[in-house]
Amino acid sequence: MRLFHGTDNAEIARPTVLTLGVFDGLHLGHQLIMRMVVARARAVGAVPTVITFDPHPRAVLHPQSAPPLLQTFDQKVEACGVLGIEQVIVVRFTPEFANVRAQEFLRDVVRDRLQAREVYLGHGFAFGRRREGNIELLKAESGRLGFHAEEVPEVRLRGQRISSSRVREMLAAGRVNLARRMLGRPYGVEGRVVEGDRRGRQLGFPTANLHPQNRVIPRHGVYVTATLIEGIWRRSVTNIGTRPTFAGHSEPAVETHVLDWSGDLYGDVVRVRFLHRLRAEKKFSSVDELRRQITHDAARAVRYFTHAGVRRSLSVV
Repeated sequence: MRLFHGTDNAEIARPTVLTLGVFDGLHLGHQLIMRMVVARARAVGAVPTVITFDPHPRAVLHPQSAPPLLQTFDQKVEACGVLGIEQVIVVRFTPEFANVRAQEFLRDVVRDRLQAREVYLGHGFAFGRRREGNIELLKAESGRLGFHAEEVPEVRLRGQRISSSRVREMLAAGRVNLARRMLGRPYGVEGRVVEGDRRGRQLGFPTANLHPQNRVIPRHGVYVTATLIEGIWRRSVTNIGTRPTFAGHSEPAVETHVLDWSGDLYGDVVRVRFLHRLRAEKKFSSVDELRRQITHDAARAVRYFTHAGVRRSLSVV
């Protein structure tokens, strides 16, 4: 994977088959675009390339309505590589860049700099000043500039278009199973394990207190999860919330108990993926009642992992 910030680096590979967009979350719609780019690049002997923008254009143009991102930048680049993309070019999105004409970008970057042979655009995506660079303009310019242009059809689930905003809605509602179907994988966060108050250990269920890098966290509650430790996805249960049984907690925490495992994760960066929601967060009348509920949650998680389909998928989640 080659990563370039800007388009003036002499090492950028060309010719290319490329796509451009924000691609937050890399859901099934984005994946269809990536697969098309990779397949066509192999067919014509070009480099499969993604042009993306950082920060999110709306964070620059309309910061009050800018969405929280599903992935960190590094997570997005890594996922592109997994899908077969060999080159990611990051364009710094600024107010000045927002005023660049779409025709100018296609001429100077897509044709001259990247020598694009084919360009694929996701349904409804537009670029350039006043979003003038839609699929109609792209096709009109492609003949003059010497590359083929095509729009990739949208992907639907239950009759609705899959989108990053729709995934965010599902996660906010705690519907991680439906978010998983839209993403083609479980939604996950990663972050460093920090010192907590050790209440989980006192209850007999030690937890890793995660400080997530991701801005989108599923709805408060208890989830069956998979936690990546030393390259292995391990069975776990994760609580998201403010721990209402104990006073003095106002900030939400992400606390993960890894089943049938013991070790010290303090300071490590770990990944947690959300597989199934068990219940909402609640306040218990006593510590003993909370301990009984946690025991019940852990038992339900163990049963969840006994299903054959879950066992098969655990190694790749």
